[in-house]
Amino acid sequence: MTTDTAPEVLRVETPEEFRTMPEEYQELATHQMMVHTEGELSGADDYLQIFFPIAPSAYERKVCCERAAEEVDHYMIGAAVLNDLGIDTDYMLHQKLMERGLYASPAIHKIKTWPQRALFSYLGEDAVLDHIKEMAQSSYRPWAASFDKVIKDELVHVGHGRRIVRELIRTPEGSAEVQATLDRMWPFILSLFGSDKSTRSPQYLRWGLRQKTNAQARHDFVARVVPELRRIGLTVPGPGA
Repeated sequence: MTTDTAPEVLRVETPEEFRTMPEEYQELATHQMMVHTEGELSGADDYLQIFFPIAPSAYERKVCCERAAEEVDHYMIGAAVLNDLGIDTDYMLHQKLMERGLYASPAIHKIKTWPQRALFSYLGEDAVLDHIKEMAQSSYRPWAASFDKVIKDELVHVGHGRRIVRELIRTPEGSAEVQATLDRMWPFILSLFGSDKSTRSPQYLRWGLRQKTNAQARHDFVARVVPELRRIGLTVPGPGA
């Protein structure tokens, strides 16, 4: 382990070093890893149980299956890091989607239309990707090193959602439907960054497990995606507009 007076230079290189860290660090890092790993497994179920039935073509159904397989890969990557710490995640495989509570996101389970699915992949998975990019700089280096493939895959997921949105807005009717869907989904998208009152958020920063507060991450996301949405003729409701 290497450290200094500044928390950003903390580096925990091995599981053995992890076990020597203060209890607060171990608890926070373990919680973060468990939440993310469960979320990846639930992401696979989302693609198969929520998105697959509403896919409008055989090709899009095939894509849903491919994305689900990638999400399971991501679960396995996270599970391997946790296993090296003596933490078994196999129980997650035996849970139904609604039984998993670490990364609960009921709004995803309410997706019923293809525009909703498109906007979730375009914006929702992009928001999650921002979190992932932070974890790829984690002070727990085995965790940070696990995200190369995950980031590459998630960029494809976001790009696919963006492509579907662009296809849908080619007609006035499609554009109106996507805009109405965005109006309804925007608060949910922003909620993916967590609460500004989170007590864990500043602790994650202190230990180098994240680089931004929830509020800063949300602000940066809005600043990045709102201009992009405007360029394709979409607007967001509220102050972010």
